[in-house]
Amino acid sequence: MASLKDIKRKIKSVKGTQKTTRAMKLVSSAKLRRAEQVVKASKAYALKITDMIEEIAANIAKSQEELDHPYFKSVANPKVVDIVLVTSDKGLCGGFNSQTIKFVNAQIAKFESQGATVRLRAIGKKAISYFKFKNRQMLDQIEGLSSSPDYQKAAEFIKKVVDSYLNGETDKVIVVHNGYVNMITQEIRVDNLLPLDPNEFTPKAVSTSELEIEPDDDSVLEALLNRYFEYIMYYALIDSLAAEHSARMQAMDAATNNAKEMVKTLTVQYNKARQEAITTELIEIISGVESMK
Repeated sequence: MASLKDIKRKIKSVKGTQKTTRAMKLVSSAKLRRAEQVVKASKAYALKITDMIEEIAANIAKSQEELDHPYFKSVANPKVVDIVLVTSDKGLCGGFNSQTIKFVNAQIAKFESQGATVRLRAIGKKAISYFKFKNRQMLDQIEGLSSSPDYQKAAEFIKKVVDSYLNGETDKVIVVHNGYVNMITQEIRVDNLLPLDPNEFTPKAVSTSELEIEPDDDSVLEALLNRYFEYIMYYALIDSLAAEHSARMQAMDAATNNAKEMVKTLTVQYNKARQEAITTELIEIISGVESMK
């Protein structure tokens, strides 16, 4: 059995860890509340821009049988697929990053089994370090953006992806991230960025808007779609950040509870060891007294 000094040292160490994990939980909780507000505000922007795209697409559809735009031209059997994945830059958030990486690995296997070449564009230190370890080539990699989402940087990043699609370098682009559902739940979310599905932009009701488009529908549609792509990338970042904070909050809560249980167990061990030491000392004293008689 460990000595009283060793057990006491362990209790002190575990209590110090417990204080750290409790503090990290509180910090993540505060950051999560701020991230939730950003996510909610972004959803309002998304709804508005989607409504405008639907209306313009409907106007174009009146004069054309289908949307004749590069962004809407699907390929039955894509030969090159770009996967944009978002993970965190930091750890201590349970299985948050491993779930995303596991899903991406499954997607890579699926597309490669269909004869397609998969190109990775990784955001977040955890994804980058993982695929470097696996000797997987990455077309693009950015650190620091997932922990501090910036709209301008997100727009610059996604512009390279869209330009690559327009230049015919890739046939399909998907964005994968672990998204926020609530305080205790995260889920993998996949956005089929390019090509776009025209059905997603079909007006859900007859428009009564008096919106006038200048100079023409096609030009405005392209400008709006570019904004839409920027938003998808930025939203993936802020949604992933909110999910990361909720996952870290859960992980730190579990660690705090485990530390609490460990302190209880070590305290019981310490009391038993102390009781045994006292009993041994008493026996030795009594034995000494008896031998002197």
